[in-house]
Amino acid sequence: MADHVLEREQILPTAIEQAFAFFADASNLEALTPPWLHFRIVGTGETEMAEGALIEYRLRLHGIPIRWRTRIEEWRPTERFVDRQIRGPYVLWHHTHTFREREGRTEMRDLVRYRLPLGPLGEIGHRMLVRRDLERIFDYRRDTIVELLANTS
Repeated sequence: MADHVLEREQILPTAIEQAFAFFADASNLEALTPPWLHFRIVGTGETEMAEGALIEYRLRLHGIPIRWRTRIEEWRPTERFVDRQIRGPYVLWHHTHTFREREGRTEMRDLVRYRLPLGPLGEIGHRMLVRRDLERIFDYRRDTIVELLANTS
């Protein structure tokens, strides 16, 4: 089946070092995720973000418990990082986070390539539910990130 793409771009009113540091702290993922997903990082202690780092999550989507594990495939501080699902609900989930300095502010860009399981049924699910859910999740993140960054200053 075909890959789907979700792209988002946002200007953050903070220096690139502060913006990247916020995303480099895996614990901030919980604050960036809508409460209706009941998202939690699994494990004890802090995850050091670096190439090869594994992050495991649990969440509930439409009442269904989901375990998800990603690996940081690329890690270039203040520039970009890439996470890829190695276990979870997608056949493919490849998320590139890019950061660029823009006159003292930060341009943040997300590019997510994803593919659903179940062939034609997965495509129907994408049209009926998945695409809308992903849009809502990224909308929530867009709407909360500025406030969260302001509270870390």
